[in-house]
Amino acid sequence: MTSEQGAFREGEDRVERGALPRLEVRGVRKSFGNVEALKGVDLVVRPGEVMALVGDNGAGKSTLVKTLAGVHPSDSGTIAVDGVQVSLNDPESAVRAGVETVYQDLALCDNLDVVANLYLGRELRSPSTGALGRFLAMKKMSFEAQRVLDDLAVTLPSLRTQVASLSGGQRQAIAVGRAVLWGSKIVVLDEPTAALGVQQTAMVYRLIRTLKERGISVILISHNMVDVFEVADRVTVLRLGQGAGVFDTTTDTPQDVIGAITGSGAIATRRGSK
Repeated sequence: MTSEQGAFREGEDRVERGALPRLEVRGVRKSFGNVEALKGVDLVVRPGEVMALVGDNGAGKSTLVKTLAGVHPSDSGTIAVDGVQVSLNDPESAVRAGVETVYQDLALCDNLDVVANLYLGRELRSPSTGALGRFLAMKKMSFEAQRVLDDLAVTLPSLRTQVASLSGGQRQAIAVGRAVLWGSKIVVLDEPTAALGVQQTAMVYRLIRTLKERGISVILISHNMVDVFEVADRVTVLRLGQGAGVFDTTTDTPQDVIGAITGSGAIATRRGSK
């Protein structure tokens, strides 16, 4: 076992005892030329917690998400997963650290079936040698795909159904299932209910609650306060590239959060150190 693996193992043990947050972002800064998009942002997410990340356009939400996804590495500050500091310098390093981001466009291939989308870019090859080794391990991929979808309580017509024919909620479930399939500890959902109807939105709610029950931490980016207070445990507000408060959905109100977003709420100062 390497020292890094030992550190991760120790960190996981301490997380199970409740001693560590799942994700801890401290003092993260990111600039694009003369524009400072993130000005020392903090974010703490506990194991199995749904943390909403909200703010007006230009608040820094997208930049922070892409920093966590390894698309825009931070200029300074620290990021730790299960108590182990990580360097998210590219998307591959984010995946290795256990962070998966499901963007609003979902990045699905409409002309491929469910299994192909779940394993997109990570297909399993047949263990056979010679010519047979060129084929995909379809039986194993199908079995694992069904196992993950069953674990998430996701019902689909068939694993061979083309994604183009599925509903918005089902497509969201496949994108989330892909993250779970690869053992992600933190799933970032970017506006997961955008343009969905009532029934499909309810399906996404159930999916988020299932992730929480499985101990997976969820970061929910949303402009919809109904969504936020329906499924989130806490809410982190960003404003002009800085933290503007952390709120508890059981004790605070949507009006408190909106006040922090707009800068008109005095409560934001009191909640900022949560």
